[in-house]
Amino acid sequence: MQRVTHEAPVTVAARGAARLTAGHPWVYRSDVQRLPAHPGFAPVLDPAGRPLGWAAVHPTSQIAVRLLHRHDEPVTEALLLARLAAALDWRAALARDPETHMGGASGYRLVHAEADGLPGLVVDRLGPVLVLQNGCAALEPHLEAFVTMLAERLAPEGVLGRLDARVREREGLPREQRVLAGSVPEEVEVSDGLLTWTARPREGQKTGGFLDQRLNHRRLARFARGAALDVFAYQGGFGLHLLRAGASSVELVDSSAAALAAAERAAAANGLPTPRLTRADAFARLRELDRAGARFDVIALDPPALAKRARDLPRALAGYKELNLRAMRLLRPGGVLGSASCSAHLQEAEFLNVLADAAADAGRTLHVLGRFGAAPDHPERLGFPESAYLKFVLLRAP
Repeated sequence: MQRVTHEAPVTVAARGAARLTAGHPWVYRSDVQRLPAHPGFAPVLDPAGRPLGWAAVHPTSQIAVRLLHRHDEPVTEALLLARLAAALDWRAALARDPETHMGGASGYRLVHAEADGLPGLVVDRLGPVLVLQNGCAALEPHLEAFVTMLAERLAPEGVLGRLDARVREREGLPREQRVLAGSVPEEVEVSDGLLTWTARPREGQKTGGFLDQRLNHRRLARFARGAALDVFAYQGGFGLHLLRAGASSVELVDSSAAALAAAERAAAANGLPTPRLTRADAFARLRELDRAGARFDVIALDPPALAKRARDLPRALAGYKELNLRAMRLLRPGGVLGSASCSAHLQEAEFLNVLADAAADAGRTLHVLGRFGAAPDHPERLGFPESAYLKFVLLRAP
C-alpha cells in the first residue's frame, strides 16, 4: 500500500476557517496564513491553532486547501480507497432504483470529486471502459491504487487516464493521456437506457460525453410533439430523445461538424429519422430563426459554461439572457423550453432571474414546470454550491 506523505500543519485565516466550518471544502490561497512547501495531506488549523480537520493541500494552487474530513484522523491510502469503495457502492445502489434509469444504462458517473470525498477525482463509465480524470496533486500518487480497485470491482476492458485538463497545470501536474489498465479503443458504444451513441473517450467533451443530462433528456421528451429545436446539440442528446418520443421534426444546431456527424450516425443506429443538421453559431442561428418567423413546439437550450470563472459572470448573464430571449420568442403557444446552465458560478436563483428577465423582454408569459439538476450519479453536496453546477428548468408558454 502506498505510503502517504503528511505535510506540516496548514493555518487558515479567519475567512478560510469560516468557509470550512460552514461546510465548504475549499480554502483559496489568499485565505491561508501558512502552507507547507510541497503538495500532500496535512492537518488544518484555524488562526488560534484549533484543529479543523485534514485536507489535501498545495502551496501554489489557487485552491490551496481541499478538506477531506473534519476530525483528527490523518489521511491514509486506506481512507481514500474506502471513499472510492463507498462511491462505487452508491452507484450500484442507484442502478437498482428504477427511477434513476441507470439499470439499463452503460454511461454514468462513478466518482464525482469533492461530492464523493475525493477532491479533484472524476471517474466515468463509458460502455466497456472507464475514464479517469484527476485535478488534485495530493491524490496523484494514489491513482494506481484507485485503478486497481476499479479493475477488481468493475472488470472494465480498460481504464483511460484523461489527465489532460488545464486545471492540472495549476496543481503542477503534467497534461497527458495514458491507458492506466487494459486496452481502450478509439470508439465505444454507450447507452443511456433508451438510446445508444458512439463515444470517443480520447477526444470527446469532458470524459468523452455528457452524462449529467441523462434524466433531463427524458424529462423534456415527455413533451415531444411537432417541430423541435436542439441548440448546442453536441451529439443530439435532447434532439434524438425528442425524435424517439414523437417529434415530427428536429433541428440540431452546433458549431462542431464532428458532433453533428456523430448525431446523424446515432439517429441511424437507433432507427430514428434523420434530423436537420445545422452547423452554426447558436446565437446567430437563433437570431436568424427569429427573423424568419420560425416557431417550434419544443426547444432544448444547453450551452457550455458561459462563466468558467467568477469574473466572467456579468458577461455570462447577458449571454444566457440573449439565448433564452430568442428561444422564448420562437416558442409556439403551448410550447415547452428546456433551458440549462452548467456554470458553477451561476446559482439557481440567479438563473431563474435571468429567465424571468428574458421572458419579460420577449413579451412572453411562461410557467415553470420543474427545476432539476444533474442525474443522481452526479451528487450535490450541501454547503458546496459548485457541486450543484447544472441547472435545468422546464418552461411552458401558455
